[in-house]
Amino acid sequence: MSSSHCRSSTSAETLHRNADTSATSTGAITGHDDAFTLYDLRVEAVCPPGQRILCGAKDGDHFTLEGEMMYLPPGQGISIYSLASILPLLAAKQRPSARNDWMSTDAEIACPDPHCPSRWRIVRTGLRTFKHGDVTAVPLEPIAGREA
Repeated sequence: MSSSHCRSSTSAETLHRNADTSATSTGAITGHDDAFTLYDLRVEAVCPPGQRILCGAKDGDHFTLEGEMMYLPPGQGISIYSLASILPLLAAKQRPSARNDWMSTDAEIACPDPHCPSRWRIVRTGLRTFKHGDVTAVPLEPIAGREA
């Protein structure tokens, strides 16, 4: 998925949109129901004051995730080991989740070094809307029960 193909929206209505659609002769869906939303994320280092931080993070270091694109401020780095511990959670955190799902409530990830007291806080910052046809070459299958 490319950020150049994204359609920004913060409307909850967009999340629940169910526009009228039709299928083409190739089975591709046309219309507006090929939209889906992902959360933009801000991932920020939380370092306890006065404690020795072993991963190189500084309190407030951060990166943002917009769709598939990760952005770091100029001149700031992140440990590849810290990044490796965070990466598996980002795609799940980007997706809407049930209110009672732990992914909706838990936000802090421990540094992978067991002797480092730092954490990484993942915060959902807004919704971004994408269209299936803009981010993949694989067509959607027709919706069962609708005429082609």
